[in-house]
Amino acid sequence: MSEHTPYTYVTLSLRPESTPHVGVSFHTPGLKVRAGLLFDSPRPYLELCSYEANVHVSTTGAGPVTDADLAIAREIFTAAARYLADCEQLHAEQPANSDAAEPAG
Repeated sequence: MSEHTPYTYVTLSLRPESTPHVGVSFHTPGLKVRAGLLFDSPRPYLELCSYEANVHVSTTGAGPVTDADLAIAREIFTAAARYLADCEQLHAEQPANSDAAEPAG
């Protein structure tokens, strides 16, 4: 059995007179990622979901797309491209049989 079992970790920190903090860590092959347009507003969204937690990203105040929204979308795109490149590199460096040991999602 692998020591790296899949999980999703969610934390909520509440302190008096402070902004609440929510942390979500996905470590599962069961992660689903979607993006699209909500047509009733219309506004774009990005969604990351596992069985245990969902994270939705959309425009500021659920309103029209702002310059800040564009900047955040570019940061997400750049970070996702980096994540993909790092995953591809590390996967290529792993022994050939490492995928067989991964649990099914």
